[in-house]
Amino acid sequence: MDRYPPIADHGLIGDLQTAALVSSHGVIDWFAAPRFDSPSVFAALLDHDDGGHFLLAPQSPGGTWKQLYYPDSAVVVTRFMSADGVGEIIDHMPVRPGPAPTDRHSIVRVVRAVRGTVRFALECRPRFDYARLRHELDLTADRATFRAPGVSAHLQATMPLERDGHDVRGGVTLSDGETAAVVFSMCAPGGEAPPPPTDEGVTEGLWETVDFWQKWVRTSRYRGRWTEMVHRSAITLKLLTYAPTGAPVAAATMGLPEQVGGERNWDYRYTWVRDGSLSVRALLDLGFVEEATRFTRWLGDRLEAREGPDGEPLQIMYRVDGDPRLTEEILRHFEGYRGSFPVRAGNAASDQLQLDIYGEAMYALSESRSVGEQAGYHGWKSLARTLDWLADSWDRPDEGIWETRGGRKDFTYSRVMCWAAFDRGLKLAAEFSRPADTARWTRARDEILEQVMVRGWNEREQALVQHYGGDVLDASLLLAPRVGFLAPRSPAWLNTLDAMDRVLVSDSLVHRYDPEASPDGLRGREGTFSLCTFLYVDALARAGRLPQARYAFEKMQTYANHVGLFAEEIGPSGEQLGNFPQAFTHLSLIMAATTLDEALDALHLRR
Repeated sequence: MDRYPPIADHGLIGDLQTAALVSSHGVIDWFAAPRFDSPSVFAALLDHDDGGHFLLAPQSPGGTWKQLYYPDSAVVVTRFMSADGVGEIIDHMPVRPGPAPTDRHSIVRVVRAVRGTVRFALECRPRFDYARLRHELDLTADRATFRAPGVSAHLQATMPLERDGHDVRGGVTLSDGETAAVVFSMCAPGGEAPPPPTDEGVTEGLWETVDFWQKWVRTSRYRGRWTEMVHRSAITLKLLTYAPTGAPVAAATMGLPEQVGGERNWDYRYTWVRDGSLSVRALLDLGFVEEATRFTRWLGDRLEAREGPDGEPLQIMYRVDGDPRLTEEILRHFEGYRGSFPVRAGNAASDQLQLDIYGEAMYALSESRSVGEQAGYHGWKSLARTLDWLADSWDRPDEGIWETRGGRKDFTYSRVMCWAAFDRGLKLAAEFSRPADTARWTRARDEILEQVMVRGWNEREQALVQHYGGDVLDASLLLAPRVGFLAPRSPAWLNTLDAMDRVLVSDSLVHRYDPEASPDGLRGREGTFSLCTFLYVDALARAGRLPQARYAFEKMQTYANHVGLFAEEIGPSGEQLGNFPQAFTHLSLIMAATTLDEALDALHLRR
């Protein structure tokens, strides 16, 4: 077991309420339960010695490893090949797609000797509540039960188990075609364990999981050039969505660094208004109407609740159930991934002012209307109140899309998205004949446009820049043509795109901005931002620069990990950095693919 495998060296499994990472050497080194944002059970990725892990792997020191997804599913297959034998570990979580949250979540692990003889070893070392709770172990012939205050888990196996202090180890030798199974189940304190696994039951459950995912992805209407990558991204977005509410989390993990050894280690297991809102159009483009409309309902509930800080209608992120409390704490007992400290649980950025979220929220709500999802009278009144409030509140410095901790500024992207909020609100009011102060909204929209083009434009750079009075370029503005703020082939936009090419783009990979030129209150540098690279592809395609767009898109695919997943960033040596996998990256991949497909198809028809 590597002390710290590469971040990208993992597949993701999940049950639509939580998820786990499986390394390519058969180790589950991240799992939180009963929800994405719950305390960890296995967290060896954040502290190898004390974080907890669940290993099931061949004992042979040599051999070759390969990991893959069973086609069009969230079932991970890890294959080990040596001269003595070939073995497989098949990992999945039985799906819980219904509306009811549950404390019961299971990780099912099946081992099989494909050829020859393979000796498999098992280690199960849970560490509850970010390894802050000590547990007791009850071990019987067929079951291990781990108990700690307020939590319990069961381990059942079709192989011998033995005590290892308060943990469990075991092993089994299998020959051609033989299998064994291990099931780790979380449940409410005092809850009954599931029945012991049987070969028949485990096989049936595995194919039920495969069938669920394959049936779901077959409903996609994407028929473009990059089906495998788009569908893997769609499955990943689904895996990162909390089924009881329809709210997606930004990533499955917390604390993984944007720079190894640095302090940019955030908790991403929450629902960002921005990320979720931009996912709506991508999901609709793929035909996943239910997923898109469920999020817009969740978003509408947040607008009606008006839970933002300091009287704001929204805050930038919430827990998956809509709870606005995300208190940040530092887990001082965790050393962090390869010494990347501090490890943070919770996210203090939830209290930041980021005015762009109103544009993204209105973008989502307006897109959902295209499939007939109506908010009703009370929903419209809540939306209109929000825009009335924004008409008095948009012209303020804020922390911006990147959640900098270096003080508030007049961020250009925030103004662009406030323009989008009024633009979408006016269109909705006209299309559905809803009561609205349209004169006031129109004045605000037009004033923002004038202000941005005067104060957000830098004559020396011949481009829109990150904030008023500055000269720093910012890749967030790649969304400006998508929301209609500027025409995608207008001189102002093409000049801005050229400036980004010169400053932010490195071999088709795109930086968010230069932290040295625009200090963000944090030490260290970061890699290129995968989200921004895909937004760059989208903007290039809209600008008619199709060879450049296609090259950048297909080049970016070579940076995906071995099972098609992306973290947040690409480091200087091509390594993936940040929390993993990141929903926003996979969302922007879908956006780029559909835009580029449409542009290439149109070019083909013209020829």
